[in-house]
Amino acid sequence: MAQLEVGAEAPGFALADRNGETVRLSDLAGKRVLVYFYPKADTPGCTTQAVGLQEVLGRLGDTEVVGISPDPPERLARFAEKHSLSFHLLSDPDHAVAEAYGVWVERSMYGKRYMGIQRSAFLVGAGGRLEQAWYKVSPKDTAAKLLRAVAPNA
Repeated sequence: MAQLEVGAEAPGFALADRNGETVRLSDLAGKRVLVYFYPKADTPGCTTQAVGLQEVLGRLGDTEVVGISPDPPERLARFAEKHSLSFHLLSDPDHAVAEAYGVWVERSMYGKRYMGIQRSAFLVGAGGRLEQAWYKVSPKDTAAKLLRAVAPNA
């Protein structure tokens, strides 16, 4: 799948959250939404990223944050509870949404090739179009990039 471009319509989704409730991108229409993809809950990089986003939530105005990974809802619930995460964490076990956003890619670790999530983040505008697309985003940089985009003077 090709990477999405700024200005493109954000692919919609309907995924289970940590409680098994369905969350749709359309449920958040009228607000800006950071949709970010991470490989696996409660790993060092993913924890750094999530905790960083949690720390800036109060400075984002009405911008919502949605984290998506292939993890099952039960794992997401443990991750959220352990790190006091209050934003949406959604389960994409068949990686269909990751594919729609162009972040389900071939990866390599220690010479082994496999398919997985490329850590990325997307700022969806209130009208449903992409305002920003950050592919291969660093866990430490996600919150700072989001803050610069939604509250440049914060």
